Amino acid sequence: MPLEASILAAAAGMRSAESHEFYGYQIARHLADVSDRRLLTAYGTLYRALGRLEQMGLLESHWEDPQRAADDNRPGRRLYALTTNGIAVARAAQVEPGAEERVPRKRRGVAPA
Repeated sequence: MPLEASILAAAAGMRSAESHEFYGYQIARHLADVSDRRLLTAYGTLYRALGRLEQMGLLESHWEDPQRAADDNRPGRRLYALTTNGIAVARAAQVEPGAEERVPRKRRGVAPA
């Protein structure tokens, strides 16, 4: 699942000492900056993928403190974080860029006549 793998990789890359949480629009911007924009045909696609990752136990989510949203004069955000399993899967899925292009492919021989 390319979108889910991209979300996990982006979430792992966005983790920092200050914050390990992200919200939907933030991950969408990050994906648009670092990967193929075609993965996100609509924000509904992103949120369905986030839901699938949460059901798989790779993400967990919660609504932010409503007072923080009110102080910033904006709607509340659903915050997501990688679980321990999500971090492990994201690390395992990290592949050196272009590695799949260097994998030798079997050549088909010419069929005997």
